[in-house]
Amino acid sequence: MILAATRRLNPAPYLDPTSVSLEIVILFIRHRYCQLLSMLQPSFSISETSANYSPESTGSIARRELRFLDTPGTNLWLDGIQRRWRRERRRRKVGRAYDMALEIARVLPIKSRVLDVGCGSGFIAHHLSAMLNAKTIGLDLAAGAEAAIDYRQFDGKRFPVSDRSVDAVLLCYVLHHAQDLSILMKELRRVLSFAGQAVVYEDIPSSWWDRFICWIHDLKWRKRTGPCTFRNESEWRSLFNSAGFDVLTERQLSRCRNLSHPVRRRFYVLKQKSS
Repeated sequence: MILAATRRLNPAPYLDPTSVSLEIVILFIRHRYCQLLSMLQPSFSISETSANYSPESTGSIARRELRFLDTPGTNLWLDGIQRRWRRERRRRKVGRAYDMALEIARVLPIKSRVLDVGCGSGFIAHHLSAMLNAKTIGLDLAAGAEAAIDYRQFDGKRFPVSDRSVDAVLLCYVLHHAQDLSILMKELRRVLSFAGQAVVYEDIPSSWWDRFICWIHDLKWRKRTGPCTFRNESEWRSLFNSAGFDVLTERQLSRCRNLSHPVRRRFYVLKQKSS
């Protein structure tokens, strides 16, 4: 740096070596003099500056920080987080429905007429309509469903479809909500075609942990649909036989299918008795 400065001061230093040495000495002296002056300058006092602050001024700083959360940019940031969370919940909901639809599609024929009782979001029926080229109808107590399906609201007793009009009825974690199971099973026999099938998913409280989870589920839904009634495998099998159905297939499902509701489950495929 000093050499460059000397070249600016003396464009041709090679003509006079003595002048180059003199310029270097002068620059060095000036540099040391500037350092000495900077040391003699009064230092900046934090205490003197902070003495000018008052409780009112600190309060105004806090208010400015709170107003930062109300700025348009911050609102957009929070809205973005909320939208991302809603999208993630929707992906999980659609993904679980897709897995169940794959499971159901293996036991139903192509182009079946499917009635999903207690369809909830309606995504299972929506996926089945594409997998099986099926005509699907969704029923539930709510005013509408999230998925684009043929949705019909019902009163929890009578299915709003005609007699013998469907080939399959889905009861996915619905039967334990029924307040009068005999009416629901009677409606099931009425709407099913003669060769029709019913697909049932149910929670099975076989251990203390399962009973605890089912108890929490009952507390959650008691005010909406009434108290829940959970049964074990033999009780469900006896109930299906007394209602006029044979159990074609049944198998146990993993309790880890839904980590937010980790309870033992069972999958049934029913068919009306020939008599």
